[in-house]
Amino acid sequence: MTVDPLAEIVTLLQPAARLSKLVECAGSWRIHRQATGEPFYCAVLDGECRVAVDGQPPMVLQAGDFVLVPAMRDLINESLDPPAGRSVSVPRQVSDGHVRVGRQDGPADLRMRIGHCSFGSPNADLLVPLLPQMVLVRGQSRLVTLMQLVSDETRAQRPARELVLERLLEVLLIEALRCGAETAASPGLSRGLADERLAAALCALHARPEHPWTVAELAAEAALSRSAFFARFSRTVGLPPMQYLQAWRMALARRLLRERELGMDEVAERVGYGSASAFSVAFARHSGVAPARYARTIQSKA
Repeated sequence: MTVDPLAEIVTLLQPAARLSKLVECAGSWRIHRQATGEPFYCAVLDGECRVAVDGQPPMVLQAGDFVLVPAMRDLINESLDPPAGRSVSVPRQVSDGHVRVGRQDGPADLRMRIGHCSFGSPNADLLVPLLPQMVLVRGQSRLVTLMQLVSDETRAQRPARELVLERLLEVLLIEALRCGAETAASPGLSRGLADERLAAALCALHARPEHPWTVAELAAEAALSRSAFFARFSRTVGLPPMQYLQAWRMALARRLLRERELGMDEVAERVGYGSASAFSVAFARHSGVAPARYARTIQSKA
C-alpha cells in the first residue's frame, strides 16, 4: 500500500477550527498579530497589502494569494502606505465574523478572509516542525472556496459539525501545503515531497518506520550519494534525515501509547527499537518523560 507522508502528518495533527472572519481594510493601517503558536491562514480576496512574518523581509500580497503559517509567529500586516512609526490599528467589528480596519467609511481597499485553528494532537510539538514555517500560494481559487466552506460550517449548527470541520481543515491544509511546495518560504515536508528523489526516501521511511534505516539506505532509495542526499534532505526538509526519522518515530510512539493496545516491547518494535529499554531511553530524551509515565498521564486525562 502506498504511504502518503503529508496526509499522515496532517491527519495526525487533528486540526480543529477556532475562528474565521472577513476583514476589510481602508486607508492607512497596520495590524500586529502576536505569536500564539497556533495555525493561521489568510486569503486575499481583493486589493493588496504587505505582510512580514517573524521579522523576515515583508512580502506584498495580492488578490488570489493564500498564506498559511502552521505555527503562528509574530506577524505584521499593513497597507502599502502604513502609518508612521509603529502605531497599530484597532479592528472594529461590523457584524459577527466581519471586521473593519483603518478608515471606517467608504469602500474597502482590501478584503481578506482569515482563519485560526488549533491542532488537537498531543504530537503537534513533534509534527509542526516538519512543516514549512510559512507557505505562500498564488492564484489557487479553490483555497478561497475551502476557506468559505470552513467559515460557513463554523457558524452553522449542523449535525456532525466538528467532524465536517476537521475534514475540511485537513483538505485545506493538505491543498495549501502541496500547492505551495514550489513557493514555500521555508523548508519542510511539502518541499521534500515535491523533490522526486527525496520523495522516494520519505515515502520509504514512512512506509517502514520500524526498519533500522541508515543515511546510506535512505540515500539509495533516493538514488543519490550519501553526502549529496544528506545535504539535499537537510536543506529542503529543514532537518537532517535521522532527526526527521526520530521525530516521526516519536510521534507514532505517542499515538501507540495513547491507544494503550500494545505492550512496551511491541511499541518499541513498531517504531524501530530493538528493546523496550532502548526505546525508553530515546523516548525520554526526546519527550522529556519516560514512555510508561507518558502513558499513565494520558490515561489519567482520558
